[in-house]
Amino acid sequence: MSEHLYLISICLPLGTILLVFAMRSLSAVRQAQARLANDGAYRQLAEKAADAQAETATALAAIQTALADVRTRLAAVEKVLKDVE
Repeated sequence: MSEHLYLISICLPLGTILLVFAMRSLSAVRQAQARLANDGAYRQLAEKAADAQAETATALAAIQTALADVRTRLAAVEKVLKDVE
């Protein structure tokens, strides 16, 4: 019996060390997977933000063009009104 107890007393600490190492490795792998998924989500969010910014810039350019047209027309109307007086 003492041989069995000796082997168990040696194997349990070694098994514990291996178990802790395996758990730490598994934890590191899971953290890396979580970071990768999180980075993918940030990348998608950045792409959506860039697309929204481009759309906003396009809309702003269209509004500026329309405003310039309105200013031109207003200047023409003002000229006509000044000529009438």
